Amino acid sequence: MRALLDHVWLSPREVPALADEVVEALVDRVSAMSALPERRRRAELRSEVESALRGALSRPEPENHDDGDGEYGSLTRERARQELFAALTAGSPLSEEALASLAPLARRAAWPLPAGVQAVVLGSPGELQLATDALGDPLIGITDGRPCALLPDPDPEARPLLRRALPRGRAAAVGHVVPLGEARSSLRWARRLVDLAPEAQLLFVEDHLPALLLLQDESLVRALSARWLRPLEALKPAQSARLETTLLAWLEGGGAPEAAKTLKVHPQTVHYRLRQLEKLFGPVLRDPRSRFELEMTLHSRRLLAQVRDVQARISRRARTAAMSLKPMDVAREARVNGR
Repeated sequence: MRALLDHVWLSPREVPALADEVVEALVDRVSAMSALPERRRRAELRSEVESALRGALSRPEPENHDDGDGEYGSLTRERARQELFAALTAGSPLSEEALASLAPLARRAAWPLPAGVQAVVLGSPGELQLATDALGDPLIGITDGRPCALLPDPDPEARPLLRRALPRGRAAAVGHVVPLGEARSSLRWARRLVDLAPEAQLLFVEDHLPALLLLQDESLVRALSARWLRPLEALKPAQSARLETTLLAWLEGGGAPEAAKTLKVHPQTVHYRLRQLEKLFGPVLRDPRSRFELEMTLHSRRLLAQVRDVQARISRRARTAAMSLKPMDVAREARVNGR
């Protein structure tokens, strides 16, 4: 029960779901509860459980002034850590004065305020366990239902340690190292990057800075596309896609031979497409600034397409998982109603 309450404290929005789980467990495992077939009575039970959980969430901590080794001291320290995590990762960057005001809370949390931190975010709900002996004493929290950690005074060369410490088989992202007052920034970009992680993959923000910069605002990507790619709008989708891909390969490679190698087509094919692009875009392709903005636009569109593809795959897997659970849910409902 203590672990349950700690979980509720970390993520209050999960209270309704937890209440459902408690009611299911009571009905399935307590014989007296199985005699509650009426939906109304079951709804009342769920309401009472949720009220109890919310009451535990809002109940003040017991006063305690020991060294933190006892049961109450451990609970108090854990709550202090949760509050400290929230204070460091919410709102705007913290000033030196604001950080100084957190010193008493940090002492209760037994977490000395470091000079810098690095955020770690998992891509799905679940417990986050780190090898604390290798990574110091991480400050653990939950953001948007995802487990996160702030690593104190991280070593920039500690990637091998992080790879060994993080759970295998799960998507995760590691933020950039920032001063303590900017912890929210490291967490923000790690969260953004983990949304882009295909399958179970560990990504580092420092390896994807251009992509994150280009994907800050999708509306700006659309605005850039509307400005620079208007000449392609009158073409058929397949032709537009071919020319867009060729234009990006040419801009990246600096010439037709390099673009042909990238696209794995004959150089004459690239020359033919470039003549089409010259007719469509005119002198824009010869202006350095325009070429830079065109390349930035095309990169952004490609990245955005990749993001949507990842999100679509995740959505399909979620639907498949939900469908696989339906027979079990029906059977459980039948047991509850005595059928």
